[in-house]
Amino acid sequence: MIHKSIDFIERHLDEELNLDRIAKEAGFSKFHFHRIFQKYVGKSPAEYIRTRKLSSAAHLLLNSEERILDIAVHYGFESQEAFTRAFKGLYALPPAEYRAQMKLLIQESEEFTMSEIKGWLITGTAPGNYKAALDMQIYHKGRNSVSLERTADGSPDDSEFGTLMQQFDAKNYLGKRMRFAGFIRTSEVTGWCGLWMRIDDKLQNLLGFDNMQYRNIKGTNDWNYYACVLDIPEEADCINIGILLTGSGKVWLDDCTFDEVGMDIPVTDIRTRTQNFPLEPQNLKFEA
Repeated sequence: MIHKSIDFIERHLDEELNLDRIAKEAGFSKFHFHRIFQKYVGKSPAEYIRTRKLSSAAHLLLNSEERILDIAVHYGFESQEAFTRAFKGLYALPPAEYRAQMKLLIQESEEFTMSEIKGWLITGTAPGNYKAALDMQIYHKGRNSVSLERTADGSPDDSEFGTLMQQFDAKNYLGKRMRFAGFIRTSEVTGWCGLWMRIDDKLQNLLGFDNMQYRNIKGTNDWNYYACVLDIPEEADCINIGILLTGSGKVWLDDCTFDEVGMDIPVTDIRTRTQNFPLEPQNLKFEA
């Protein structure tokens, strides 16, 4: 009954869904259905529908160029303002900023929730599938580290990732070359993981970005030191840092630093990565 009801909800997310309609489809009174659904799903039908509508809206934000207003209307919100409030309540960022931040991470590789780690947020394409926690048993230095792991059942899809991140004002770092670094340990990472750092201006235009995609960490590894290095332009407004995990597995992060480095330390901006092109045109006569 629950599986059938969830399937019905998923197929009609872009329609008006209420308890009466879903209970009727399931063949139960709405009071009995509400009790059973809450027991097995852990959320009321209304809470589940709201979360799934916002999750589907997040998917559209990342995978289409639809206007935010059109997405809001599509999923039954009265206005863009109402949609923004609901979306920010679940994802911790307004839709426009979520689209800007998350789209880049996915391109170079839904939903924000506050983590239990002071100053940090959990996000990604499926943050509900990932958990961040302090670990007092495994650490590199001090008394504890932070861990990020996939806790959901089943295999992740190719685009699924979770990240623990934070944002802060760039004004104290303008004109400087900054390094975000830390020690990382991994266990059975099936996709890849790495530190990431992004610089934005006031209009959320990208000024610098690195997510270690081309020097990523996979599998099981003991503690090692990793870093992202970016220049902070004078027009920078916001700095974003974090660690991301794609696929399954677990990663630990400890002893992080954010400090200025000299110009002799090369930047790791993913946009400056060069390819080894041939020096001459190849096979122009198609004879080889």
